[in-house]
Amino acid sequence: MTAEAVSIDMRESSLPDWIFPPPEGFVAEDLDHITDLPAHTELIDGSLVFVSPQASFHMRMVDLLVLSLRRTVPDDFRIRREMSVILAKDQRPEPDVCVIRAGADQSPEQTYYHAQDVTLVVEVVSPESRSRDRKRKPALYAEAGIPHFWRVESSAGRPVVYVHELDPPTSIYVPTGIHHERLKTTVPFDIDLDLTEIDRL
Repeated sequence: MTAEAVSIDMRESSLPDWIFPPPEGFVAEDLDHITDLPAHTELIDGSLVFVSPQASFHMRMVDLLVLSLRRTVPDDFRIRREMSVILAKDQRPEPDVCVIRAGADQSPEQTYYHAQDVTLVVEVVSPESRSRDRKRKPALYAEAGIPHFWRVESSAGRPVVYVHELDPPTSIYVPTGIHHERLKTTVPFDIDLDLTEIDRL
């Protein structure tokens, strides 16, 4: 069978249209218009990225972050989980947690935020997303000017949080601390997290 015949056979199958990306790749707005797209699909470098089922650590860590941050967040910020952020035309990742300006919420039907409205993004690393969460996504967040980035890793089931702050002249994140049992910082606001609480969730 020729390559052309294989291509025709594939397109005549029951596969969804989004399996075949446009030549120039997808753009951020496409995620709101593609039908039957799996939940929590991200757009990285114009390509669709699908999320694997999450493990217990990931789910509990996101819960801990959301609950803890909401206890101390100032009135001019809001905490959001699993909402995508448009960084560029072909970049729309979905951080596990983000801190946004209160005014960034425009509608109950809103599906994304813009990078300029985000002050902190947090990625909880999963085995399948390890490379993206450690390298590609932080680089994209930094290039978009998001001031703060946290990466959370599991060490024998206990969280380790790597905190980074943006160096504006270079658009590169600079590490400012590694936190094991407690995360205490004054930026982007006063935060004091007991990371051991994950054991009670």
